[in-house]
Amino acid sequence: MQPKKNSIIKTLKLSKKKILVFIFFVAALVASFLFVLKDIPESATIGANNYPQSTKIYDRNGKMLYTFYTTKNQTFVSLDKISENLKKATIAIEDRDFYKHGAIDLRGITRAFIYTVFKKQVQGGSTITQQLVKNSLLTPERTITRKIKEIILAFVVEGVYSKDKILEMYLNQVSYGGTAWGVEAASYVYFDKPVERLNLAESAFLAALPEAPSIYSPFGSRPELGKKRQLEVLRRMEEQKYITKDQRREAGEFQLKFSKIQNKISAPHFVFYVKALLVQKYGARAVEQGGLNVTTSLDLDLQNYAQASVAAEISTLERMNVTNGAALIAKPGTGEILAMVGSKDYFDEENDGNVNVVLAKRQPGSSIKPINYAVGLIKGFTAATPFVDEKTCFPNPGRAPYCPLNYDGKFHGVVQMRFALANSFNIPAVKMLKANGLEAMMATASAMGIKTFEDL
Repeated sequence: MQPKKNSIIKTLKLSKKKILVFIFFVAALVASFLFVLKDIPESATIGANNYPQSTKIYDRNGKMLYTFYTTKNQTFVSLDKISENLKKATIAIEDRDFYKHGAIDLRGITRAFIYTVFKKQVQGGSTITQQLVKNSLLTPERTITRKIKEIILAFVVEGVYSKDKILEMYLNQVSYGGTAWGVEAASYVYFDKPVERLNLAESAFLAALPEAPSIYSPFGSRPELGKKRQLEVLRRMEEQKYITKDQRREAGEFQLKFSKIQNKISAPHFVFYVKALLVQKYGARAVEQGGLNVTTSLDLDLQNYAQASVAAEISTLERMNVTNGAALIAKPGTGEILAMVGSKDYFDEENDGNVNVVLAKRQPGSSIKPINYAVGLIKGFTAATPFVDEKTCFPNPGRAPYCPLNYDGKFHGVVQMRFALANSFNIPAVKMLKANGLEAMMATASAMGIKTFEDL
């Protein structure tokens, strides 16, 4: 009986060792898991739409004037406002089984491994959900810890959000190159149109970009690579029955027309005038990151006409050493600004074109006369009140008397107020000012919104 007893004791000792090893292994696994989880971000923040969004300025007819942003040009759009072609193109090239698998795609990982090892063609194995997590919640470093976090969060996100919502968030947050983040910003940057108006060829091109935006950019050194990638997107769309062979051929032959690379701005003086008003009312953060959509009173067609008119007029005055000019068109009755031309050319650095001459302080000249005569009307004068337009000198304490002249160098005798104002005669205007008093005229001007009088 003794040998049997010893055998049992040895077995128990061996079992205890195995149990201890097992417990140690489980403890280490749990500790590692907790270590990974301790810094994991909240998955709820992925759908909070709290990322910075661009503010867009429009004219009165909905034409885009400019987009303000900090580092990312980004505008959220709902899934139903995104081109069906773009949604299908993205799924075809990024995650063909997106609506079939869960957080991770084992078939996709296997397929990517086979293509990489045996066909020497690199394919990604990450799902759209994983890419969303990686882009929105995690840092970009490539480590095992980050990959584990990515997979865990992908499962959490799949448990919280529908597939449509995940696709919507991905399309609104992925980078399309440069400052363009999300499909709406990218659509304007590359094609100068909202994303819902993209055709098949344009959609396939945008879907091609996220893998390597700088390489496939049409503005880069090798734009043919972007075209090649677009054709691959179209091939996969046909392969996955999203489009027909004829649609693939037509889209592949379609001549893409890209926007100019610069960040376009229309009516720049007016746009920055509006921005200053917005910042004053809402703060800089709201303007540059709050995703505001601002419709203004400006008429862009009228603005362009006014800008061209100013430029043409200045060109005829170059012989007189005139290099700049401005114009403001307002709607009578409401004061709405329909056009604001701050200079001949905003981008003319030599003549300080970025300075808004419309807003710059200057001598008012004859533009103050209507206010001057308005004070007279308040005091009981009428449009028919006569003034004697003759040589007149006014006392000027400490200096020589002030003897104004008319623009034509002539005197016109007795004229009514309406005639004096219509012809901008100077002598009747000074007589009106003397009758009103300077303080009364300035008070009326201030009540009308003119707040920039310097001390006299």
